[in-house]
Amino acid sequence: MKHIVAAALIALAATTGAYAQTVDWPPRIVKIVVPYGPGSTPDLVGRIVADDLQARHPGSSFVVENKPGAGGNIGTDAVAKAAPDGATLGISLGGPLAINTLLFSKLPYDPFRDIAPVTLLTSLPSVLVVPSSLGVGTVADFVAAVKRDPTKFAFGSIGAGSLSHLTMEAIAQRAGVTMVHIPYSSSPQAMTALIRGDVQAACLPAIAVTPQLAGGAVKILAVATAQRSRFLPDVPTLKESGIDVESDAWNALIAPAGTPPAIIARINDEVRDTLTKPSVRERLEAQLIEPAPSTPQELRARMEAEIKLWAEIIKARDIRIN
Repeated sequence: MKHIVAAALIALAATTGAYAQTVDWPPRIVKIVVPYGPGSTPDLVGRIVADDLQARHPGSSFVVENKPGAGGNIGTDAVAKAAPDGATLGISLGGPLAINTLLFSKLPYDPFRDIAPVTLLTSLPSVLVVPSSLGVGTVADFVAAVKRDPTKFAFGSIGAGSLSHLTMEAIAQRAGVTMVHIPYSSSPQAMTALIRGDVQAACLPAIAVTPQLAGGAVKILAVATAQRSRFLPDVPTLKESGIDVESDAWNALIAPAGTPPAIIARINDEVRDTLTKPSVRERLEAQLIEPAPSTPQELRARMEAEIKLWAEIIKARDIRIN
């Protein structure tokens, strides 16, 4: 009996020691990979989170590394292939974590096998926007105008296969209309095209549109989120406007698969604390970004839901990247 008790105590001590080691986070250097370029929303969110973690842990360095390309796949793959020790994290979103499985014939990683979800970070409303010169005031007016003469209508996006692109394709499908798609490399480029009249509509992050409202060149017709945005309380949703489309530009924090659950839990706790800080919330809300932390399980469920949400549209509109 004594031998059994002794063995149990030794095993317990070993387990406790291992657990203590796994929650010894952060290491001296933590790299946060952003799969988009400097100035993008994921980059902004990543740097705000990194700044707060850096202030909280002065003995460690939190380094943001931009690895753009292939619709976010290159940077997300870098996270997937990193050592699962808590020293490499990533900012990602619905494209590389879910939608790209439907758009690319082959990905260099499996988001459900090679990625460990940590937490949702933020939600950013997108808006359906048109040039004021179009002379439409509602979504119904816009759809009627397209139906009268579809040859005069093109829509812009921030890239083929982007959420901006897919949301406009979904709007067109639900409304029973067809428009030409013209992709741009960024929201500012798409907005410039819209103001010039090169395109007649776009679904873009709200923060890319609102600075242009005062000049009167563009008009927001609807928000794409399920509920009205508190940043734009007077703007109806697409569903309220008779178009059954819902789209949410969320960002998330990920780690390599195999990262110990205790480290994931520790990082989740740290980032949740970050997102509740008034100073952090103020920086995010200045960009019309809503903090939206979650459990790892909720993030995984969101990834799965995103695939179900867009599979029909991608198939119906025959959208492929490669």
